[in-house]
Amino acid sequence: MSSKNTRAERRILIYSALLTLAFAVGGIALGHWVGSMVILFDGAYSLISLVLTLLSLLAATLIARPSSQRFPRGLAALEPIVIAIKATVILGLVCISIYSAIMAILDGGREINTFVATLFGLINVIGCAFGWALIAKKNQTVGSGLIQAEVLQWQMDTLISIAVLLGFISAWVLIQTPLAAFAVYADPVMMLLMAGYFLKVPVLMLKQALSELLNMTADHSLCSQVHQCVTELPAHKDVDLTVAAVTKVGSELRIDIDMRLEQQQLIAPKDIEQTRTQLNKKLNHLPYKCQLHLSLVG
Repeated sequence: MSSKNTRAERRILIYSALLTLAFAVGGIALGHWVGSMVILFDGAYSLISLVLTLLSLLAATLIARPSSQRFPRGLAALEPIVIAIKATVILGLVCISIYSAIMAILDGGREINTFVATLFGLINVIGCAFGWALIAKKNQTVGSGLIQAEVLQWQMDTLISIAVLLGFISAWVLIQTPLAAFAVYADPVMMLLMAGYFLKVPVLMLKQALSELLNMTADHSLCSQVHQCVTELPAHKDVDLTVAAVTKVGSELRIDIDMRLEQQQLIAPKDIEQTRTQLNKKLNHLPYKCQLHLSLVG
């Protein structure tokens, strides 16, 4: 990632952290006031998101450092590590929320101030949608995995806020009917349905991060693009290029290529460097820092 993109990445993460702080304070304070576990969950999620965003900011700063003798391949692996931590924490919060919702239902539900809660829900939806759209748009030019994780967090927060708003509107409507006695179950049931639905978001984040940490093969689309670039390279009469492995670790794309020589043939060092230069030019359009490893195979 270029230094310009690195600076842009930091600015976006700082903006995300400040916006998250505002939602966290507002959600937790109002959740206590109106007695809504859903609003409390939303505030707690925002607070945890803030801590995780600060962790992402630290990781982005460390990743930007040049490789050293201690870390000869750089610190690109910090990105999937941070994403894995984020996914695990969010997954834990969702599981705790499911448990709390079940206990609230068994205890006879929870009464809430539906008017105040609905007003908060509307403001929250607008604010979260704005944050989600803005950060996603900015990441189109940066292409950062850390910011993409932020985008997923804001997407999840926006959808949570929409579910909260619809749930409070439903509770208010229910109070106006002969079924008003069941309105106390609206908050925990809404929490249960919402948390259950969003289980898949941190699970997918964790799966992707672990695949990178375990150096699993990159997704099919990336592999196809790399294979196409190698295929389009001008052929050398004595060398056959074969893609041995393509792995993605954070913002780095690590590509192992076998240079298979015909029997009794030699290749000049300048030809190897020329091949490396041509490959780098071909792969330059990919939104990753490509690391090429060329191996001579007899």
